[in-house]
Amino acid sequence: MTDRGRQTDAPSLSGLIDGFLHNEFETSPVLASGLGLTEYDERLDDLSAESFRKRDADAAEWLARFEAVPDGGLGPDDRIDRDLAVAMLRGRTIVADWEGWKRDPLTYSGPGLNGIFGLFLHRIRPEVELVDAAVARLEQIPRALEQGRHNMDPQLAHPLIVERGLASAKGGARYVRDLLPQEAPEGPQRERLATAGARAAEAFDAWVAHLDDVRQRASGEWRFGEERYTRLLRERESLGYDARSLRERGQAEYDRLDAEMRDLCRDARGTDDWRGVLEEANEDHPRSEEEMRVAYADWTERARTFLAETGLVTLPEGEACSVEPSPVFSRPVIGVASYMGSPAFTDLRQGHFFVPFAPDGTSPDELQKRLAANSHGGIPTTAVHEAYPGHHWHITWSKIHASRIRLVLGTPYFSEGWALYAERVMRERGFFTDPIQELFHLEATIFRAARIVVDTSLHLGDMSYDEAVTYMTTKTPLPEPTAHAEVGRYCWWPTQASSYLTGCLEILRIRERFLESRGASGPAAEVDAAVLREFHDRLAGTGRLPIGLAERAFMGDGDTRAAAGRR
Repeated sequence: MTDRGRQTDAPSLSGLIDGFLHNEFETSPVLASGLGLTEYDERLDDLSAESFRKRDADAAEWLARFEAVPDGGLGPDDRIDRDLAVAMLRGRTIVADWEGWKRDPLTYSGPGLNGIFGLFLHRIRPEVELVDAAVARLEQIPRALEQGRHNMDPQLAHPLIVERGLASAKGGARYVRDLLPQEAPEGPQRERLATAGARAAEAFDAWVAHLDDVRQRASGEWRFGEERYTRLLRERESLGYDARSLRERGQAEYDRLDAEMRDLCRDARGTDDWRGVLEEANEDHPRSEEEMRVAYADWTERARTFLAETGLVTLPEGEACSVEPSPVFSRPVIGVASYMGSPAFTDLRQGHFFVPFAPDGTSPDELQKRLAANSHGGIPTTAVHEAYPGHHWHITWSKIHASRIRLVLGTPYFSEGWALYAERVMRERGFFTDPIQELFHLEATIFRAARIVVDTSLHLGDMSYDEAVTYMTTKTPLPEPTAHAEVGRYCWWPTQASSYLTGCLEILRIRERFLESRGASGPAAEVDAAVLREFHDRLAGTGRLPIGLAERAFMGDGDTRAAAGRR
């Protein structure tokens, strides 16, 4: 990790960060384990009401301590690290009164399932130790779900959010009962996983029955509210928008992209009906999920080869990205591709690109609709987004260069903004050679513009769930099953859906500022690859900072008055 811009005479900040991270890991052993700290592998988070209240109190206390650290004696990177902690902790205090742990069942099923899945995904310990850790976590799942039974409040929970958690819990039961034992070879270790998994599955079955009852009685709200939304944008993300001005920006980008797509279609197909062209192109799609996975793997390798040949980024030595089916328990919750990097505090550089397999029980007709959302024309841009030079390259590169706290704390406004920017720069440099591929790239971008409009409108109370589904199916070529999954995700995770295009536009603005400083004029497609490589390597190496902090870290600005939480 780099120490550029750090002062050696700032022990107070260094000690504060160490204490804060230790508290983070003790509070969430699953987080620590996922970072590669194997001493936490056997533990599962305490999900009691007392624990969540303590987390809120801790956030307020740590925020005050970081805010009290003066600028004097801090180098530029130290100030960024301090202000990152301030921004993220301020975000926690903003959402504390929302009490999401009383509303969302995934709070209780997620740590156990992800914590066990990650052990075998990365396999950074000997097999017997992995089984020991998995069995220990399986044995704690009934306790975690029992804490959820006590904490879930039907008067706060919304049926839509409960339904998502219920579907994931069904997948979780199948995972621990039927699939997890296959992670060990036949013999005693597999038998241990099967025995512990069967007991955990019984707890999941009981949890499903409980959630079904909660769903029938749920009368709460998923609308996050304008004040919270705006405060997160300004105080956590270091952006200058409020929720309504962000929606206006999303609509303006939608209109601009709509015009660009009309022009592209007119030139390539003699019609400006880009929705019709894309719907027709969606018919050229893989006919099975395995065929889809193979197509994604092929384009992932093509994207990597393109980067190696053009030198747009520096490829880390030893990195690799596998393309795999999505985990069973995540399929009811996430209907699109996703990515998981290697543990940050290890030397591993193996990433995992998960393609969107359908949940158990999906009908053949709906399966084909889901596959149509992963057509051959659209697969190239998704491979770029998730792998090269999107999430996989960014996360692998930043874990080599970013400071310790930046490997723990981050925001999707940078990470998702970067991945969407990656699509943009690959188009600029000629990776997409077919107009249909370019059109699908633009569709992926206009889809993110629509997300901004829908996400803000949902949480401002200006759009209902059904209206949001209709908006997504009419404004983008999204099939209805995928639209339902998408809108459910927006309701469940306010502000995240707006991060993609917002972050991308901010990164483009930073790039323009950088190119001007280098005297590089003309379109980005004509800029020397070495200049772009410097931009990409340096910006991605800052981590997953809020955009305002990323700009300061990248440009070397010393203006601490613009730091998150200090406006």
